Amino acid sequence: MLINRIISTGLQYLGTPYVFNAPSYRTDMFDCSSFIQYILGVNGISLPRNSRQQFLIGAPVSFSSIQRGDLLFFTTSKRKHKKGIEKIGHVAVYLGSGKMMHTFREGKKVQITSLNSYWKKAFIGARRVL
Repeated sequence: MLINRIISTGLQYLGTPYVFNAPSYRTDMFDCSSFIQYILGVNGISLPRNSRQQFLIGAPVSFSSIQRGDLLFFTTSKRKHKKGIEKIGHVAVYLGSGKMMHTFREGKKVQITSLNSYWKKAFIGARRVL
C-alpha cells in the first residue's frame, strides 16, 4: 500500500537534521517541505518545493476527517498574521492515532510528534494527495 511505503520511507530518516531551506532531494538534511516532497517523491507523488505550494495540491480534508497519509498544514508565529496561503509555514504527514511525522526548527530533526493542543491551534488545513 502506497501510504505504508511513504511512511516507511519517512521513518528511515528519523533523526535527520533540520536545516531551513534545505535543498530538494538531499537526504542528509531536510526542512519540513523538502522532507514531505522527498518521502512522497521517491514513492511516485510529485509535489512542489514549499509548504504553501504543497497546500494547493490534493483534496481538502477537515481536521475531523484526517486519515493516515494526509498532509497537515500549520501556521507559524512568523506567518500567523498573514492572509490566505501565506499563513502556511509548516507541513507534516499524519500517521494516525494522533501522531504526525515532520521536521521543524524547534525540534531540529525529523521526528514523530503528537498532534497536541499546540499543533491543533496552529492547524490551517489538510490535503489528501493519495
